[in-house]
Amino acid sequence: MPAEPSLRMTARETIALLTGAAGFTEHRPPPRTLPPDGPLGWAGYDAARERAAERTGEDESVVYGTGAVGDRECVLLSFEFGFLGGSLGQLTGDRLEAAYGLALTRRLPLVALVATGGSRMQEGMVALTQLQRVAAASTRLRAAGLAQIAVVRDPTTGGGWATVGAGADVVLALPGAQVGFAGSRVRPPDADPYAYSAEGQFAAGQVDAVVPGAELPGTVALWLRALGAGGAGEEPRSAAPLPRARPSSASGLPASGREAVERARSLQRPRAEAYLADYFTVRLPLHGDRCGSTDPGLLTGFGLRADGQPVAYVAQCGTATRPAGYRAAARTIRLADRLGVPVLTLVDTPGAANDAEAERAGAGAAIADTFAAIAAARVPVTTLVIGEGGSGGALALAAPGNTHVTADSYFSVIAPELAAAILRRPPEETGATADQLRLRPQDLVELGIARSIIP
Repeated sequence: MPAEPSLRMTARETIALLTGAAGFTEHRPPPRTLPPDGPLGWAGYDAARERAAERTGEDESVVYGTGAVGDRECVLLSFEFGFLGGSLGQLTGDRLEAAYGLALTRRLPLVALVATGGSRMQEGMVALTQLQRVAAASTRLRAAGLAQIAVVRDPTTGGGWATVGAGADVVLALPGAQVGFAGSRVRPPDADPYAYSAEGQFAAGQVDAVVPGAELPGTVALWLRALGAGGAGEEPRSAAPLPRARPSSASGLPASGREAVERARSLQRPRAEAYLADYFTVRLPLHGDRCGSTDPGLLTGFGLRADGQPVAYVAQCGTATRPAGYRAAARTIRLADRLGVPVLTLVDTPGAANDAEAERAGAGAAIADTFAAIAAARVPVTTLVIGEGGSGGALALAAPGNTHVTADSYFSVIAPELAAAILRRPPEETGATADQLRLRPQDLVELGIARSIIP
């Protein structure tokens, strides 16, 4: 069994880990001459650069070029932490901007292998403004519909994390890496170190996966396949195929509204995990809302089907969906739309979370953003209601004109118990209220809400 790669690999070692025998072709931007000791005339800066070059064999803190990971060509940029802590200066900005520009010109995805302590103090504000150059270059790549993957190594802090790292579409992290905006020497002395770790950032929904180094080549290769659809201006892919109905303990269609609700709430009926496991051969989860929260009751990511077709997915798991879940859903739908990947949503929720914490976390705004993401999507969105369809919390994930239902599902403007309470009806009239709401699968087809009941 091969040894686990070191957490502090050099820039070129990290590139070689991903590209293997496929090799790497280095590129360089046009040369620029700095004034003696840099733009600030910082005494001893030239000597420090010379020592860093002798120690690492590099003349800057970033190496970039083209290579293949798995069967996908991409642009790779890799930070050399041994060169002045992988810090960003003016020449680093030249290389980063050139790397993004190369990806744009070649219409290739960009994979950034990040290990940096932040902006270079010896260049002062000139160094700090390189972050604006990186942000602009990344935005141009995003507008062109090209994917960006970041692998954050140890350490990834400061502006490098806040641009190249956290600004990527997919963020992977090596185990044990220090990851955070504040480096170890500038954060509060009593700060919890876990919050600044790869694992802590994953728990907070800022990192999509923590991937051991030995698994990194395969994982990045799969992500490149899943995100490798045509960019802006190209024909979108065909709609995601409908999942197959999963075996259920019940048979036929529900005879009444009450039965429909009971079947949808049954613990025996198949859930999202069963549908996704049957639908995909490979699943690559996206994790978190990028705002510090996660919702374990909502699954998002990209997957590959048996024929190699990539499909993005958003799946509710039968719980009340929290604001973090809606934000993660909107993030996934917008990314898929930008990359030209079709979307599958699985609806299964009694409704949006309505507790005080959810309100403080912006439930209304998060739901509104999910409605907007689906309404604006140019790629086809396919929806299957596999259980409860509770009010606007479920409808936010439903594709207008392309929603289908299973025999174990219902969809309603409100739960029948709540409807009866609002109408001041006694509890024994809940069943009759459910019938009046016409929430059964066959009712939804007759009303034009659903296109079909999948067999």
